[in-house]
Amino acid sequence: MDISIVIPLLNESESLEPLHDWIIHSLETKKKDFEIVFIDDGSSDDSWEVISKLALEQPNTHGIQFSKNFGKSQALHAGFKAVKGNYVVTMDADLQDSPDEILPMIDQMKEKDLHLISGWKKKRYDSFLLKNLPSKLFNWAARKVSGIKLHDFNCGLKVYQKEVIKNIEVYGEMHRYIPVIAANKGFHKIDEKIVQHQARKFGKTKFGVDRFLNGFLDLITLWFINGFGKRPMHFFGFWGTLMLMVGFGFTVFLGIEKLYLNTQARLITQRPEFYIALTTMILGAQAFIAGFLGEIMVRQNKNIKRYSIMKTTYE
Repeated sequence: MDISIVIPLLNESESLEPLHDWIIHSLETKKKDFEIVFIDDGSSDDSWEVISKLALEQPNTHGIQFSKNFGKSQALHAGFKAVKGNYVVTMDADLQDSPDEILPMIDQMKEKDLHLISGWKKKRYDSFLLKNLPSKLFNWAARKVSGIKLHDFNCGLKVYQKEVIKNIEVYGEMHRYIPVIAANKGFHKIDEKIVQHQARKFGKTKFGVDRFLNGFLDLITLWFINGFGKRPMHFFGFWGTLMLMVGFGFTVFLGIEKLYLNTQARLITQRPEFYIALTTMILGAQAFIAGFLGEIMVRQNKNIKRYSIMKTTYE
């Protein structure tokens, strides 16, 4: 199989048939062997009925339905497990990503021998204050933290080599940072291509202030996990040692001063330095405990299922 197209969605019933027809027209005319996988992330409209109908009409169209809304990252994870194509495309279901961009992006991947390529919606048809400005700030922060020079981390239109998506774990809300996750797995050949952004025709955007804030929190989480995920004691142990040393230093200072330098001074428990020493030593011990717990959790190989599938159209 040449190309697999993974499309996560939530309440996009009106756009599914036009998108499906657009993809078919774009790829069948080029005589490409492809499959389309829709992942219904717990929609409350008629999305699953539309997907089921399309799957009956087209043998290369498949659907996966979640029992409830688990999030875009989990939908992508399920889609990545199911696909078979050598090149795996992700795109949104709202008709804002153009299927006509798929083949040019794959051609650029082949030409430059890339592991993945991301779309860059340089000209957008969204609200400047509610979406464009936050997106620019978010992408600037992501570039600074990750070191990956992409202009549009959150663009849904991306193409991956199969080896990339089969070797990464997408969880939580980390779908924005798949290029960062891939790079940390050794897939460093990453580029971008300017793609056309379409105005939304149906429904309403799922973007809100909470997603913007969550994106920055996820970025911090990813930085920590990539830096210390396999060795949490290095992080917590460093800060624990530092705080214990500060507390121990204050304790020694108070003891020497009271015993030898100023025996008539206030009681040690009446001095603020005593409480600084006590607090830092408690925090230091807690940091060590957190480090030990982190090391234990890292060493446990638990396969936690992050979503449940209700139905599929696979035989």
